[in-house]
Amino acid sequence: MEIRIGIANTGRELNLETNESADAVKKSVATALDSGATHVTFVDAKGSSYIVPTASLAFVELGSEETRRVGFVA
Repeated sequence: MEIRIGIANTGRELNLETNESADAVKKSVATALDSGATHVTFVDAKGSSYIVPTASLAFVELGSEETRRVGFVA
C-alpha cells in the first residue's frame, strides 16, 4: 500500500510503499496523535524506517491496498 505524508513548512511530501494494512497505519497514526506522542514511525516495504514528528504532520494519505493489474482485461 502506498502512503503519502505531508509535512508542514516543507515543499515536498514523503512517499513510501508499505506492507502494512490501511487499518494498521490509521491506528498507529491515531494512537500517536491521541496519546500526544512526539513522533510516529513508518516502515516501508524494503525495511527502511521513517520517523515523522507528529507536530509537523500536515496530512497522511493512504492509497489502495489492491495492486494494479498490468495488461488488458477481458
